[in-house]
Amino acid sequence: MAIFGKDKKLTQEQVLDALRTVQEPELGRDLVTLNMVKNLAVDDGRVWVTINLTTPACPLKDKMEADVRATLGRLEGFKDVTIKWEATVPSGRGVEGRSGVPGVKNIIAVASGKGGVGKTTVAVNLAVALARLGATVGLLDADVYGPNVPTMLGVNDQPAARGETILPLEGYGVRVMSMGFLNPERKPLIWRGPMLHQVLQQFLRRVEWGELDYLVIDLPPGTGDVQLSLIQTVALTGAVIVTTPSVVALDDVHKAIEMFRQVKVDILGVVENMSYFLCPHCGQRTEIFSYGEGKNTAAKFQVPFLGEIPLHSNVRLYGDTGKPVVSLGEDLPEAKPFYALARQVAAAISVAALREPAAPIVQIQ
Repeated sequence: MAIFGKDKKLTQEQVLDALRTVQEPELGRDLVTLNMVKNLAVDDGRVWVTINLTTPACPLKDKMEADVRATLGRLEGFKDVTIKWEATVPSGRGVEGRSGVPGVKNIIAVASGKGGVGKTTVAVNLAVALARLGATVGLLDADVYGPNVPTMLGVNDQPAARGETILPLEGYGVRVMSMGFLNPERKPLIWRGPMLHQVLQQFLRRVEWGELDYLVIDLPPGTGDVQLSLIQTVALTGAVIVTTPSVVALDDVHKAIEMFRQVKVDILGVVENMSYFLCPHCGQRTEIFSYGEGKNTAAKFQVPFLGEIPLHSNVRLYGDTGKPVVSLGEDLPEAKPFYALARQVAAAISVAALREPAAPIVQIQ
């Protein structure tokens, strides 16, 4: 049944009213209220519209397009619609009293309660996947004692300076800074907390990051001074918690979640790395550590579960040789889970941007 009378000519107002019934699935509001409808034109039953997404990594764009076409298709006099997609990433609110980084819309901390869970692998592939999906991305390697980001990105130059600022290097479309660039011989760093705090602040404030949609920070493992000093001084949009299904890893994940909650940082979600091993020869699935505990932990703490990343030799091989697996394209089976993760993180940030700002908090001593 047509929504409007048979003799009525299709108008902009009718199209706009119809689009008010189309929901952005992740954000739960209609496209018009979210100010996502741009450059609407109607001529002789034909519609041209630009839909401005909240992230180029939108996971449900196909569903939105189908909903728009179905909704407009019920209008009397409608013939066709041409949809142009654009994206403007919203700025995260962060916590009142903490400053952001100039030009950076969202700062994402990738953290784990313990080492050995593949946190840096997740951080690097998340950053590169977001860039490949169309966002402008930076990656800060804050694991100053074990800076592995340069190896995984295959970037080994020394950054240049411009006056009192440092120019980040770039790998696979991601602007990157790491202590590994400043300590190329990989000599052990014997530094105490204040020195670590100072160098991290310089990486945040004195690096010319430029305009970024997302700055991904690869935190050191654990819940120590480095993590707290950074979390309490910069306006994080949220944290991604990396775990494996093993009980030992999950015990430490609990501590990481509680740490971020105490300082009022949103948990964007939990991702379970090395969820299972898929044999490249026979295709048989083997659950080496256990299975499903990451999802159970997310449910227990009422935070999103961002997905499972299987254990695959190519992820390790490409990372060791400076070629993140996502750089080979989304069609590669080993890369698909990282692209799915990137879309889930981007969606979680878009949802968080609509919430009320967090209240001021008391610093942890």
